[in-house]
Amino acid sequence: MRSILLNPGPVSISEGVRHAMAAGDLCHREVEFFELQDQVRRKLNAVYSLDEKHWVPVLLGGSGTTALEAMVSSLLPGDAQVLVLENGVYGERLSRLTAIHQISSQALKMAWKDAWNLERIGSELQSGKYTHVLAVQHETTTGRLNPVQQLAELCEKAGVCLLLDAVSSFGAEEIPFASTALVACAATANKCLHGIPGSCMVIVRREALENAIKPPRSMTLDLALWAGHQQRQSTPFTPPVTSLLALNQALDEFFQAGGQSGRHARYLRLANRVAKCLARLGISPMLEAGASSVVLRAYSLPAGLSYEQLHDGLKLRGFIIYAGQGSLAAEMFRISTMGDISDYDLGRLLAALEEVIA
Repeated sequence: MRSILLNPGPVSISEGVRHAMAAGDLCHREVEFFELQDQVRRKLNAVYSLDEKHWVPVLLGGSGTTALEAMVSSLLPGDAQVLVLENGVYGERLSRLTAIHQISSQALKMAWKDAWNLERIGSELQSGKYTHVLAVQHETTTGRLNPVQQLAELCEKAGVCLLLDAVSSFGAEEIPFASTALVACAATANKCLHGIPGSCMVIVRREALENAIKPPRSMTLDLALWAGHQQRQSTPFTPPVTSLLALNQALDEFFQAGGQSGRHARYLRLANRVAKCLARLGISPMLEAGASSVVLRAYSLPAGLSYEQLHDGLKLRGFIIYAGQGSLAAEMFRISTMGDISDYDLGRLLAALEEVIA
């Protein structure tokens, strides 16, 4: 029996995706690859019904962090003044990216368990000090779903551009593409889209792409370079062919399952079943009710049970959960309901949780 991954990516994949990535060898300079590349780009825009006149999906090889670095290094001009919102590991990672690329930024730090202070954010933006905001939609550190729609509205009022880390939310949570403030968002294949590691992408406004940094800060992470080649059926460097084969199939399955709304509903149903089981066992969620993304929830470890005991007991039964990070490592665990998880799989998980925790 296969192991079920309950970590926030890579996810358990379907047999269809598994077969697609092993379909055969494909040269990245042949027409067959360029047809595949075109299909994947069209389908990515279709995830949120985006108009190709305004939004350009740029495919890259690498992890979600690759997409983030490409977005930051390509779209933030030399005179940018950036406000970075931090309430977890991934917000802090955005600050690190601005520092590496010597982009002027100021972090608005909040505790890892805390929600954004929208009043404070609005006040900062109205100060006129900033041109851009960098923010994480789903802060996987705790599973918190940050209110990006309200943030986008604050950015609009202040005339500030928003660049969004949607790596672990793209395809499952709503993203404010209708907001004039949103310039780009970074995503990956191996989370809510149920592909395999190796492919990531940035969905970027066409006018922002046309004004990308020149000369570029990076050769291999230059969004304008990749987009230009992809729009004329080319590629500047070797792309992750196998991962794109898998992603193409995964996107077909995504739409067959009801698209973003269908995926959101599925994750929510599975996450709620897990939460109810854990509540019966005396385990409480880390965050307040309604604060978590449907993608992942964090729970407090019960007294007398270490993460290692819980992890190892579940692994023996075919399930891989995720530890807390940093200062939260000793007090929490995380369970994601992304990926190819059937109702039967979930029933086995609930039985395993009862066995191990009891």
